[in-house]
Amino acid sequence: MASPPDQKATIIDGKAIAQTIRSEIASEVRLLSEKYSKVPGLAVVIVGNRKDSQSYVSMKRKACAEVGIKSFDIDLPEEVSEADLIHKVHELNANPDVHGILVQLPLPKHINEENVLGEISLEKDVDGFHPLNIGKLAMKGREPLYLPCTPKGCLELLFRSGITIKGKKAVVVGRSNIVGLPVSLLLLKEDATVTVVHSRTKDPESIIREADIVIAAAGQAMMIKGSWIKPDAAVIDVGTNAVDDPTRKSGYRLVGDVDFKEACKVAGYITPVPGGVGPMTVAMLLKNTLDGARRVIEQ
Repeated sequence: MASPPDQKATIIDGKAIAQTIRSEIASEVRLLSEKYSKVPGLAVVIVGNRKDSQSYVSMKRKACAEVGIKSFDIDLPEEVSEADLIHKVHELNANPDVHGILVQLPLPKHINEENVLGEISLEKDVDGFHPLNIGKLAMKGREPLYLPCTPKGCLELLFRSGITIKGKKAVVVGRSNIVGLPVSLLLLKEDATVTVVHSRTKDPESIIREADIVIAAAGQAMMIKGSWIKPDAAVIDVGTNAVDDPTRKSGYRLVGDVDFKEACKVAGYITPVPGGVGPMTVAMLLKNTLDGARRVIEQ
């Protein structure tokens, strides 16, 4: 990608990297199918009809079709009881053709997410959110069966862009269970020195300024200014925030947690929003499903 005159940063093209990974997965799936006449299966469970969840789910199902993974579509009504949802999860746990189970979050208010996610079989937890998977991720010398998709995607972007992690100062902005916490654990596993900045952190700017690697996952539009970025740092922007934009047909546009235009003038590498981390999350979900299937099929 050609850089505008005042742009210094190399843009990390998550879309292109994800496409490469998807074609790698497609050929692995073909091999499994030829050798064992079996393909990986992913069950995607969605409850209710939230627009954003619907669009995520259809994207995941489409991605499965593209690489030859069989998709099991479970669409449940908004008012389904927690017990019925758990019963459905148990059915999928018992189905040998399903190698991965994904329950699209958030769930309706009357359902306890923890209760549901805890019922997904460890071997099929392709989202990597089971407490045992996160627990093993947190411990030295232990390997979780699955890594959460977005954090795994963030690291894959760094690896495939040739960015060294070992010995570097990494700052993670945000401490959610889905991104901030696991990505900080992954960076530790790769021998980075990790600081987590969150809503109670005093003077986040001075901490972020020291970072060789910034992973922004706070969910606050453009909170990280260009002036906060250390020259030549690698910036992975996980944020997807809608901001009003009357020039767009939709009335809004998506921006990250980093002021992209300003950060481009300082950073060494940066991911765009959209087209950075997003496509990687889906690619990692497919990769986790393939890995789960191989563990079962190649036994």
